[in-house]
Amino acid sequence: MSTTDQKKANQNAGHGSIVGRGARDGAALFRDWFQELTVAAEEGRPGAYVFVMGSMMEILSCFDLPVVFPEINSLQMAVRRVAHEYLNEAEDMGYSPDICGYVKADVALQARQGEHPMGRMPKPGVAVLTNACNTYIKWAEIWERMADTRVFTLDIPGTREQGKAAPPGTEQFERDRRYVEAQIRELIELCEEVTGKKFDIDRLREVLGHANTVLRSWRRVIDLNASRPSLFNALTDGTVYLGVANSLRGTAEGARYFEDLVEEMEYKAEHGIGTLTDEQYRLLFVGVPCYPIFRRFNEMFTEWGGTFVGSTYLLFASGGAGYEFQYDLKKPLESLAAGVLLTVRDAMDAMFYSDLALIEMGDKLGVDGVVYHPIKSCRTTSTGLADGRRALLEERDWATLFIESDMMDRRVVSEAQLKNRIDAFFEGMAARRKRAAIS
Repeated sequence: MSTTDQKKANQNAGHGSIVGRGARDGAALFRDWFQELTVAAEEGRPGAYVFVMGSMMEILSCFDLPVVFPEINSLQMAVRRVAHEYLNEAEDMGYSPDICGYVKADVALQARQGEHPMGRMPKPGVAVLTNACNTYIKWAEIWERMADTRVFTLDIPGTREQGKAAPPGTEQFERDRRYVEAQIRELIELCEEVTGKKFDIDRLREVLGHANTVLRSWRRVIDLNASRPSLFNALTDGTVYLGVANSLRGTAEGARYFEDLVEEMEYKAEHGIGTLTDEQYRLLFVGVPCYPIFRRFNEMFTEWGGTFVGSTYLLFASGGAGYEFQYDLKKPLESLAAGVLLTVRDAMDAMFYSDLALIEMGDKLGVDGVVYHPIKSCRTTSTGLADGRRALLEERDWATLFIESDMMDRRVVSEAQLKNRIDAFFEGMAARRKRAAIS
């Protein structure tokens, strides 16, 4: 246990089982989820492969399909320090070192018949994807070739102009919503064909009710992190919460988890319990985390008293679940279409127009600095970050750090170089404070 973790454990002692419950229960739910997927694989049941931006869990849950998130599978390989084995296998098969590490890890997983450090994944029987990431489409084509997978692509209209997304109630939004709804109805027909089950609108209402609890609670958790000290670390704790938000959205278990999580965060806020015992700097994170050295990467910031109070990752990697939206259970399909349009569109905006999301988050959470983390594997999330940083600095006088590594490939992660840059960043912020105190 690190010094920071030991201090945190000592701080939490005496507060019963509520403090830290979100991390414990989230990890347990995650293990159970992987076990269910392992059982499905062993029984020969194909899975529905989906992505974090626009997973359509609400529809798939109505058909009891085992749902696989290949992005989550891949990042778990990196966190468990075996990603390089999968990446090397895919590159030996002819995949370039320059393409998405998530994709290559999944290719090797398929070649290994679903073998994964958390269990075994079922084969992709059907894939549901959106246009939120250009890689999704090419990735699904690989499954088509390897497993003859049925693929459904949901085309989500994006924001036409930065900062001018058509709000609900406008003619443009309603046109886009009808377009999405028509596609959802096509997806339902495909699921009926694949599973042999008829769609149950009342089951959808039940699922959307649970999803409403998750969406409402997730928004509350994010807002509560404005507390001082901050209640959770958006980089580490947030990744656990994201896993549950994605894999168990629309389930009773997921709804209970997030209700409990809100209770924990409100308790911590009331009792002044922070994620760090000595919080010095409040930071925002932009991009995808460095999973190959995930724990150590975070420690380089916490050692200086820095904690990530918010992250664009919590927005786009949750399919936009961090935004305020509630499904109308009286009009489930119409409301689902509106929700998918809003959340996926806003998730794309969180990637491509990060300066707007950062300014809104930073003002609410009271931040001192912003850390930009472009990665080799993902051009989609990394392209434009330098321009976004420049745009941010025109609006806010926050300290910023620009560091590069990867989310999967440890061959391009230099801990020493990262530490040098991070140390210099905090030294600069300390100097800022001294100058401000003098003036």
